[in-house]
Amino acid sequence: MNTTDEKYTRFALCREMLETPEIMRRFDPAAYVQLANLMKGATALMLTGEGSSRLFPAKRAIAAALRNSGSTVPVTEGATQALEYDLSSYGVLGASNSGRTRELVRLFKNLKMKGHKKLGSVIANSGTPLEEASDTTLILGCGRENAVAATKSVVEQAMAWQAVCTSLDGRSFPDISEGAGAFAEALAIPVPEAFSKAMAESRTIFFAGRNDGVAEELTLKTNEIVRKPSDYLEGTYAAHGIEEIMSENDAVILIDPFPEEEAKFRKCLVDGVSATVFAIADRDTLFPTLRVPARGDWKEYVLLAAGWNLLVEAGITAGINLDKPERARKVGNEVD
Repeated sequence: MNTTDEKYTRFALCREMLETPEIMRRFDPAAYVQLANLMKGATALMLTGEGSSRLFPAKRAIAAALRNSGSTVPVTEGATQALEYDLSSYGVLGASNSGRTRELVRLFKNLKMKGHKKLGSVIANSGTPLEEASDTTLILGCGRENAVAATKSVVEQAMAWQAVCTSLDGRSFPDISEGAGAFAEALAIPVPEAFSKAMAESRTIFFAGRNDGVAEELTLKTNEIVRKPSDYLEGTYAAHGIEEIMSENDAVILIDPFPEEEAKFRKCLVDGVSATVFAIADRDTLFPTLRVPARGDWKEYVLLAAGWNLLVEAGITAGINLDKPERARKVGNEVD
């Protein structure tokens, strides 16, 4: 994505993507100590929300915790299903850009009515129903989003949960300037025309990758940005039978593929299906690869930025007005 070309900057979606590195630089992890303090004493931590406010922020936090011995490992669930669980001993953190997401507000009101005292939230707008139902609320610095597809808010929500978790674990927050710089670099990487053309012309776009929120979030964004049917293939699911319904008209994007499984993916998807397959990774792979900067602490963020870059190019190649979906709404299910 060219950061100055009017071809891109005329869209609110692209402008908000390009604002994200500066939002990252302004982020203050210390502000989230109060949410971490609220969560202390709970037996477990639930991260909830809907759509983009849950997928990347919560799942990135869980994957990071599982990779670090001794960390607090959160769990996540959509807010409506979470109503079925006994959360009386949990600390519950909810993310909603609007603060008006019906499912999340309903969960928090239900828990508050039962006497729950550890309800924390992050929102981008003050004076909302979610804030009223929370014990502690922090306002994100990203500001209002005009594009339907959430972007900058997703990254700040993820950093919020990262700040809470590092505070609970007594760990240092990683160097934000390094992460923001790598994020900006990934947004501006030139995307090969063959990649965007294959996506624009595909029947279905599949994303395959770890259960860390990146590939799943990009799958959702494909619906909103490229307006194509899409599917998320978790882990190595791409080698376990899904090829039966794939065709040569499909595109598969591997997000940081497992090196030991690349040969199998090639056999199943390229040799077996003749699908178009390429990767986003910080190294060369067996497939055509969009190379991103290698930043260990910020890897998932950088991969997400590269994925946004790719989706924008595919949408523009397909001739889509990135800011004008026909049916999708900014707040998917808004409280009355």
